[in-house]
Amino acid sequence: MTRHARQIALPQIGASGQARLARAHVLVVGAGGLGVPVLQYLAGAGLGRITLVDGDRVALSNLHRQPLYRLRDLDVPKVAAAARALADLDPGVTVTPHHCWLDPANAPALLDGADLALDCADTFAVSLALSDACMAAGRPLIAASALGLQGYVAGCGGGAPSLRALFPELPERGATCATAGVSGPVVAAIGALQAQMALSVLLGLDPTPLGRLISLDAATWRMGGFRFDRAPEPARPLPFVARSQILPDDLLIDLRSECAPFDPAARHVPPERIAALSPPPGARVVLACATGLRAHNAGQILQARWPGRIALLAIPEDPATPEKESSP
Repeated sequence: MTRHARQIALPQIGASGQARLARAHVLVVGAGGLGVPVLQYLAGAGLGRITLVDGDRVALSNLHRQPLYRLRDLDVPKVAAAARALADLDPGVTVTPHHCWLDPANAPALLDGADLALDCADTFAVSLALSDACMAAGRPLIAASALGLQGYVAGCGGGAPSLRALFPELPERGATCATAGVSGPVVAAIGALQAQMALSVLLGLDPTPLGRLISLDAATWRMGGFRFDRAPEPARPLPFVARSQILPDDLLIDLRSECAPFDPAARHVPPERIAALSPPPGARVVLACATGLRAHNAGQILQARWPGRIALLAIPEDPATPEKESSP
């Protein structure tokens, strides 16, 4: 009670709300720039259980925006370093680390039992796969993204529209933290908003943040936002699949020209030639790229002229170090 006395003093929380947080279980996907403030503030709030998923390791270039980690953590799996740091913050919070990447195959099991999920990932494929899993399970999803001096946080699912409904069109190209840069305080501000949205949903506060997007532009010192409660779900969403979900009869198309095909049965087709593809009747076409962005955009082009089944696959050039890309 002493630890959380200032929080319990809030009329929106009180002792009953604190007990509710202590019983809560959330899934946090990503232990990087967004995940670090999310983890710190959720653990600080006395959340009961956190399932943490990330396949990355701590790198020197992370430290300017991920102050949960120290020099001694370099090359340590982020989930392990984060779990250790959070135990020092509050040993009463149970953190279950999973050193892996979330994909459509493992997402349902990782989400099982969680009251809410937080998307702190940095690829389109992970964000959309998590959104799909949350919609299927009826779970709320607090999604966020930050790049450069801008970012947003949005409450999806749980009765509100999905991330796919919020962003039905993806950009042709996605910038990365390596190419566009990113400010540590901006990421921290977005992550803190993400944690506050999660706490509000878990506490059942009114008005709900579900169906609302909040944006921050630190270059112009503006904050904005809007509600998207009535955003329609895509009529024919393009699902992501994991490599383990590829079928023997799938037509595998690798959109990457920068490396060898990901599978002996796959063939290279550049994105600009996808409209000329003529799949055999009854086949499922699997479009693959590094992060899912090229696959999604190529899939929409193919879907406009071919009525068959299409699935998307994210194949990093190096499975241990996936290409980083800003989420929608």
